[in-house]
Amino acid sequence: MKRKSRKKILILVLSIVPVLLLAGVWAFTVMIYNENFNRRFESYEPLMRYVDDFDGLQCAEYQFVSNKGQKLAGYLYTAGENPRGIIVMAHGFGGGGHNSYMDCASYFAHHGYCVFAYDATGNDESEGDGVGGLPQGVIDLDYAIRFVEESGRFPDLPIALFGHSWGGYSVCSVLTYHPEVKAVIACSGFNASSDMFEAEGKRQAGDGIYVMMPFVKLHERLKYGQYAANTAMDGFAESDAAVMIVHSLDDEVVPPEYGCDIYSEKYGEDPRFRFLFPEDKGHNCLNDETYEDAFDAEFDRWLETLDYEHDAPENRERFSEEKADYIHRNLDREKWSNSLDLELFEDFVEFYDENIRD
Repeated sequence: MKRKSRKKILILVLSIVPVLLLAGVWAFTVMIYNENFNRRFESYEPLMRYVDDFDGLQCAEYQFVSNKGQKLAGYLYTAGENPRGIIVMAHGFGGGGHNSYMDCASYFAHHGYCVFAYDATGNDESEGDGVGGLPQGVIDLDYAIRFVEESGRFPDLPIALFGHSWGGYSVCSVLTYHPEVKAVIACSGFNASSDMFEAEGKRQAGDGIYVMMPFVKLHERLKYGQYAANTAMDGFAESDAAVMIVHSLDDEVVPPEYGCDIYSEKYGEDPRFRFLFPEDKGHNCLNDETYEDAFDAEFDRWLETLDYEHDAPENRERFSEEKADYIHRNLDREKWSNSLDLELFEDFVEFYDENIRD
C-alpha cells in the first residue's frame, strides 16, 4: 500500500511541476511585457514642438472616447482652405504622444490636407495609467477614425492614414475595420503586435526569446481579442486602399524582416503598393538629421565641460535641470521644427494626391 501511495504522489508531483513551470514562464513574460509596454509616456518638454513654431498652422483641440471609456486628446491641424482630404495620423511608441510629429502634420496641412492627430492611451494629454500593450494603438486609431467620420465636427472628405513605427503598424492593421480608407503611408512599421517584443528580445536574449513568444501572443489575445490577432497583412487583404511602405534597410528598432520584407514578398509587384527602401535612414526615416546631428555634437562637447559625473545617481536631479536649461538656451527652434526630409514628404503628398478621391 505504501508503494502505491508513493507512486500516486510521484505521478501527482510530475504532473504539477510542468504546470507550475508554464505558469511561472507566463507570469514572468507578462511582467516583462508590462515593464516595456504598459507604461505611461510623456513628451520631453525641452524638445516639444508648439503650433507657434509653424507659420500659418492652426489647431483645434478635441476629446473623444476610446474602448474602455478613457478620454483621448485629439487635434485638428489646418493651414488653408478647401482641403482635399483628412489624414488621420498615428504616432510612434515611447516618446509621448503626437507632439514629435507636429512637423509632419504642419507639412501636410500646408499642402492641401486637414490632419487629425491624437495622443494614444497612456500618452501626454490622454487618459490612461499606461499604454497597456501594442494592440491598443490599433484600437485608439479605430476610435479616432470613427470620431472623425461620425461626430459631425469635421468636413466630409476622403480619409487617409499616416503612421510611423507603432503608428505604421496601426495604420495598416486598422484597415481591416475601415476599408473606406483611400490611402495609407506606413513608415518603419511592423506586421504583428508581438513583433516589437520579439525583435527587442532577440537583441537582448537571443533565440531564448522564442520560449516567451507563445505567452506574449496569448497575453495579448486574452487582453485585446481580435485586435491582437489582426496584422498589417490582414488589413491589406481587407482593403483596396493604396499603400506606401517606407522602411530603411538599416533599421535596428524594427528590422525589415518584421515588416517590409513580409509585405514586399506578397505585394512587391502589386500596383496598389509602392515601396521605398532607403539604406541609411535608420528607424527615424522621416527627418533630415543634419541639424540634430550638429546639435548632438555640441551637446556632447558641453557634457565634457561638466565638473561632475552626470550619470551618477546622486547627480541625476542636478543634471536633469542643467540639461533642460542647456536645451532651452541653445536649441534653434526654427531648425528643430523644420527638419523633415522634404524630398520624401513631396513624394508623400504626391502619393496622397494621386490616390485620394471622393
